[in-house]
Amino acid sequence: MFRELTIGQYYPIDSVIHRLDPRVKLMGAMVFIVTVFLADNIFSIVVVTGFLITAILLCKVPLSFMVKGLRPIVMLLIVAGIFNLFLTPGNVLFEIWIFHITDVGIKNCIFMIIRMVYLIVGTSIMTLTTTPNQLTDGLEKSLGFLNKIRIPVHEIAMMMSIALRFTPILVEETDKIMKAQMARGMDFESGNLFKRAKNMVPILVPLFVSAFRRANDLALAMEARCYNGGDGRTKMKPLKYKPDDRTGYLVEALFLLLTIVANVIYNHYLGGLFSNMINQ
Repeated sequence: MFRELTIGQYYPIDSVIHRLDPRVKLMGAMVFIVTVFLADNIFSIVVVTGFLITAILLCKVPLSFMVKGLRPIVMLLIVAGIFNLFLTPGNVLFEIWIFHITDVGIKNCIFMIIRMVYLIVGTSIMTLTTTPNQLTDGLEKSLGFLNKIRIPVHEIAMMMSIALRFTPILVEETDKIMKAQMARGMDFESGNLFKRAKNMVPILVPLFVSAFRRANDLALAMEARCYNGGDGRTKMKPLKYKPDDRTGYLVEALFLLLTIVANVIYNHYLGGLFSNMINQ
C-alpha cells in the first residue's frame, strides 16, 4: 500500500507541463484547489473535470500511475462518504433504522468524493512534473516579497522541498520494515483496532530511528558544503519566464473565470429550474 503513494514523486518525461516554470505550476495548483471548492454544481464540475483531463493529457504521465495514488485513501473516501450520506439533514428520500438518506446528503456525498479525488490527482500532477529543487526555487521566488517583513522564505521553501524529497524515501523504508517484520512472523491484518495499533510499534520505532539518522546525515552534508541559509546565495539556473509560461498564466486565469461564470449562471438562472423539475 505504501508504495502506491505518488505524492512527492517525480516522473521524468518530456512534456509541455514539465517544461513550464515552477511558479506557473504552483499558481495553477492553487487555482485548481480554489476552483475545486468553488464548484458546487454540475456545470462547474464539468469545467473542472475538463481542465483536469487536459492537464493529465499534457503532462504525459500514465493515468494508471496517478490512479495508483488514490488506493491508500479509498477507506477514507468510503468513511467520509457514509458520514455525508447518512448524517446530512434535508428532505428524507430513504430511511434505514435510525439513518436517513436525504437529497442534500446524496449531493454532499458525491461532491465530497469528487473533490477529494480531484485534489489528490491535481496536486500529484504538480509534484510528478516538478523536481524538488524546482519547487524550492519556485516557492522562494514567488514568496520573495515576504523577506521584507523578515519571514525566512528560503528556509521555509527548503524545508518543504526536503519534506517532499524524503516522502517517497520514508515510504519505501516503511515498506521494507513491514516486510522484514512480517518475515519474522508479525501479523498486521488480524485482531481488533487496539491490537493492530500495538503491532505498529515495531514499525514506528525503527522508522523514527532511520528518519533521524537521515536527517543527521543531511545536516552534516549541508554543513560540509558551508550552507548558511538564503542570504547571498545565487542560482545556477535562475528562473526566467518563457512564452509558454505566460500562456499558462492566461489559461489558469481563464479557467478560474470560467468556473466562476458557470457557478453564477447555475445559481441565478438554472438552479431554480432544476429544483422545480425535481420537485414535480
